[in-house]
Amino acid sequence: MPKQAVFTMKLEPELRDEFMAEAEASHRPASQVMRELMREFVQRQREAREYNAYLRGKVEAGRGSMRAGQGRTDDEVEAEFAARRAQVDAQS
Repeated sequence: MPKQAVFTMKLEPELRDEFMAEAEASHRPASQVMRELMREFVQRQREAREYNAYLRGKVEAGRGSMRAGQGRTDDEVEAEFAARRAQVDAQS
């Protein structure tokens, strides 16, 4: 991928020195490490947005089923599984 953009940033001299030392210790140019960090950040942000959208969809689907009378309350679910646990305990 051609590199045509320049990215300038301000940071503490100590952080820069530590970063440069670690990049050198890993035998990689600092610019390569920064590109990797940026790619990882972009990927994590994308995944977080996708996951949040997925969760919002699940919550909205659940709310829709409750509005349509197809859902069950927490108390109903708890009661059903308490009965199932009791049945399994009785079989043991």
